[in-house]
Amino acid sequence: MKQLLTALIIFLLVKGNCIAQNNSASISGKIIDDKGVTTPSASVALFTSKDSSLNKVAITSNNGEFEMQGLKPGRYFLTVTSVGYKKGGSKSFELKEAQSYFLAPITLSTDHTKLTDVNVQTKKPMIEVTADKIIFNVEGSINAAGSNAFELLQKSPGVTIDKDDNISLKGKNGVRIYIDGKLSQIGGKDLSEFLRSINSADLESIEMISNPSAKYDASGNAGIIDLRLKKNKNFGTNESITAGMAFAHSPKANSSFNINHRDKTINIFGNYSNNFGQRRTFQNLYRIQNDTIYDQHTINYSDPHIHNFKTGMDFFINAKNTIGFIVNGNFNTVTYSNVDGYALIMKNGSAAPQKILYSSGVQNVERSNLNYNINYRYANSKGTELMIDGDMGRFRSKANSLQPNFYRTPPGVLLDEKIYRNSTPTDIDIETFKIDYETPVNKGKLEVGAKYSNVKTKNIFDFFNVISGVNIMDSSRSDKFNYTENVNAGYINFTNPLGKKWSMRAGVRMENTISEGDLISNHPQPDDTVKRNYVDFFPSAALTLTPNEKNSFNFSYSRRIDRPNYSDLNPFEDRIDELTYQKGNAFLRPQYTNIFEFTHTYKSHFNTTLSYSHIKDFRTNIIDTTEINRVFRTVKNLASQDIFNFNFSAPFAITKWWNTFFTVNAYNSFYKADFGQNKKIDLNIFAYNFFAQQTFTLTEGLIFELSGFYNSPTIWGGTFKTDPFYNVDAGLQKVLFKKKGNIKISYTDIFKTQKFRGISDFGGAYLDISGRGESTQLRINFTYRFGNNQVKANQHKTGLEDENKRINN
Repeated sequence: MKQLLTALIIFLLVKGNCIAQNNSASISGKIIDDKGVTTPSASVALFTSKDSSLNKVAITSNNGEFEMQGLKPGRYFLTVTSVGYKKGGSKSFELKEAQSYFLAPITLSTDHTKLTDVNVQTKKPMIEVTADKIIFNVEGSINAAGSNAFELLQKSPGVTIDKDDNISLKGKNGVRIYIDGKLSQIGGKDLSEFLRSINSADLESIEMISNPSAKYDASGNAGIIDLRLKKNKNFGTNESITAGMAFAHSPKANSSFNINHRDKTINIFGNYSNNFGQRRTFQNLYRIQNDTIYDQHTINYSDPHIHNFKTGMDFFINAKNTIGFIVNGNFNTVTYSNVDGYALIMKNGSAAPQKILYSSGVQNVERSNLNYNINYRYANSKGTELMIDGDMGRFRSKANSLQPNFYRTPPGVLLDEKIYRNSTPTDIDIETFKIDYETPVNKGKLEVGAKYSNVKTKNIFDFFNVISGVNIMDSSRSDKFNYTENVNAGYINFTNPLGKKWSMRAGVRMENTISEGDLISNHPQPDDTVKRNYVDFFPSAALTLTPNEKNSFNFSYSRRIDRPNYSDLNPFEDRIDELTYQKGNAFLRPQYTNIFEFTHTYKSHFNTTLSYSHIKDFRTNIIDTTEINRVFRTVKNLASQDIFNFNFSAPFAITKWWNTFFTVNAYNSFYKADFGQNKKIDLNIFAYNFFAQQTFTLTEGLIFELSGFYNSPTIWGGTFKTDPFYNVDAGLQKVLFKKKGNIKISYTDIFKTQKFRGISDFGGAYLDISGRGESTQLRINFTYRFGNNQVKANQHKTGLEDENKRINN
């Protein structure tokens, strides 16, 4: 019944996007100035002549054109505003049913008066689609309230996350996570926990860029996902507070506070947020290996206490020069525990277990991440800009765990016990310096820049056997792993129009990577020390054609690299439980991707994208076997992966009170590898996912939202074939206190369908893994804003974003 209801809701979500608007009318036109030059980014407002009520708003494109669709017959007039120009508009005109009305060009006169305080209030759509990226405006979503960044990524268009928290974009792994334009160097469990620590109240938007230019770091074969944090940029003093609760198996709480003061000479800003509350997940692992069945069941709990802060200052030396600094930090203390974990062990074909492994464990983890930035910016009125950033990051993690394992007969007689403790501190130090310069060249723009980054990691793994309550260090299972990496990069990028309808962008990035990994243990291994020194060139290019006001075509190409996470290079074994362990691979190679992408945009709303990616030395998690009754997880390079991708996105205004957005992503992937007997991979999978969101304005200030996503069966980790994965959310928002406050109430994963399952038959082991998190929640969030709403100006973005992802647990 739940599946039927879910299917019905998702059908309605999709169906709402397909309602034809055959009787609706449209308006299009162009805005020019008093010299006949087109005016981009002008605001065009459509009013009903009868009562002067606002009907629709549009922003002019780069060539000064605009279009409004889905209009009812009637009499209207337009007003046009743009910074630096006097207010303009049109005379009243009649719009007939199904008419496409073309207005004569509207001319704006230059305003020679001084611009002072202007009050601007706009509401961004939840999803914005452009030729090169998709933007998920978190502030525009009711159902995002009370969520964290990790949960929002699960619901972002084209993004999928597997059971191990690996993030893919349009079917490709190796996504790089940026924070405010800076690459995150942490990865694995540390990254997923960091994303879970970011409240939706702190997020402004999530940008998904599948084919970045040479200006960006070349890392990330699937492109980049940039989490843009909120920045209070208004003149004067402004504050906002947010508080929220979520109710599921156990209650959860979050809150945040933002403050900003800005005048003509200085901008001071800061924010703080926190997140508390226990999380619960279920996980089942059914394994057949060497004629023995292992049927494992675990309930996992995590109890995080999370604090985030960001503070900084910009000093405006004069109209052209700005200097600033930023400090941000994340402190995360979490206790992981599994309760009543057990594994039934029996011969294949037997109805009753021979013995049962009872396992439980507790792990206490303390993580801290501090980043410091100092920056300088020069910009003149001619379009020349120079930006210099110096950054330093410090990541610290301390983990201590206890893992008892008891083998018993089905009646409960103790057969054997093995109890372990381990201590795993990790230190990562990051230093970067980058310079970016851009200047107009004829009608185009030239960009050049350079970047230096140096990363040092220290990992200690101390393993103890607990015998009669005494911790005895096992030197054969303990080690130290140190890794250093230096990347020196430079780029050049040129953008230029080619006549009235064509434009181009071309660039190349050079990166020199010098790395060394050293394993220090009592048992030398052939891969104890691995050194590398290599130079790569990463070209990128784009060609855009705009034949008319309704159509735009874009073709782009880029070559990218995805380097291994730091702990993936550590070759020592880390026991997950008595039956499972994981180990790194010091000989992992970077994976390289060539991406070709073609995009068509129709009427500035409907985007269709076709792309092809070839990945060399594709890297993924593999479940392998070496012992009679154990499996281990490691990372290996497959021979290759080929992906063909199709994406379509479209927003619709069905009625004045009903708006919708729909995106579908489909891809076909080929996986090939040969690791020896019974370890060959030759998979061909067609998969798709879609996201739909409906927004209903019930009354003034009261909005209802319904959203959902569906991920079809696909491939995890090169060997796991998965079941579908989907959910539906609903939410309500009420604006309060003269638009200074709002309350959002949402119910997530209504039908409890957001659960995972995957099956693998590789390396002599059959595995069936399934589980479910605490995705069904009732969330309540309240926000109140203080201060004014005057014209905003940009805050600086730092240069460390490219270095914060690859720290792994």
